[in-house]
Formats: sequence, C-alpha cells, structure tokens
Amino acid sequence: MRPKKAEPVKPIIGWREWIALPELGIEQIKVKVDTGARSSSLHAYDLSYFERRGTRFVRFKVHPLQRKTTEIVTTEAEVVDVRSVRSSSGKANMRPVIMTNMTLLGQTWSIELTLANRDEMGFRMLLGREAFRGRFLVDAGKSYYDGREKRPKRIKKR
Repeated sequence: MRPKKAEPVKPIIGWREWIALPELGIEQIKVKVDTGARSSSLHAYDLSYFERRGTRFVRFKVHPLQRKTTEIVTTEAEVVDVRSVRSSSGKANMRPVIMTNMTLLGQTWSIELTLANRDEMGFRMLLGREAFRGRFLVDAGKSYYDGREKRPKRIKKR
C-alpha cells in the first residue's frame, strides 16, 4: 500500500479577522468568520441599481467600522445574481450578489458577497465558508492571525 501524500499545510485564521476589499475601496473591515454560514454578507445601505453598457450594477454605501457610522464608503459593483438568503433569524429575503477581490493574510482572491443592511449586527461583514474553503483552517478560539492587535478594552469609570 502506498503512503498517502501529505496535504499542504493551510494557514490558520481566527473567528474574527481584518480583511480588505480593495475593488470596493474598503482598506479594512473586521469580519466574523462563520463556518456555519455558506455565503458571505457585507453591510450595505442606500442601494441604487443602474445599467452600464447593458450590464446591471448596484451603487451602495458601507460603514466599514463596527459600531461607527462616521466613516462612509460609497462604491459600486456589477450585480451577478439576486437570490433568496435566509438570515440567522430564519427570515428569507432577496439580496443582490456581487463578486469582488478580498485580501486576507497577504492573499487576494475573488469572493461572492451578498449585500444586506447589517446595522443591527455585531459585525459589518460575515465571512461564510465558501469564501475561504480550501484556503484556510479556522481556529475558533483565537482572533486576528494577521498580528494586528485588537483595541484595548475601555476601563469603565464609576
């Protein structure tokens, strides 16, 4: 019996990471890595659809910083699909789907993103398993494998 070939070691990411979406003009956004979600979702609001040379596009705004609405990125992307997505609360709704490049731990590749208003959610972006399948292993007990430190906790004044 021949020995099995050793699989290449995959880099590890944590349950939350900082990524970039360079084609959308988003230099950094904190994502929740969710192996239980198939698709990825980006916080987007003020969506408006238009056509350019016969192709459907969507223009939208993003608050890339968690719990802050002061920074606004206005961007646009081609709509590759509109599909029904079931949220964590179990409610299904129709969402536009775009393709864009994502950078994580020095690697850049194309991912599919649904656009949804995530103002009420803890993270501005959810990174579903299809976006990192075959590229990374997930350490559910650690965060920020890119080495970027999380902000120090605020001390509550009494």
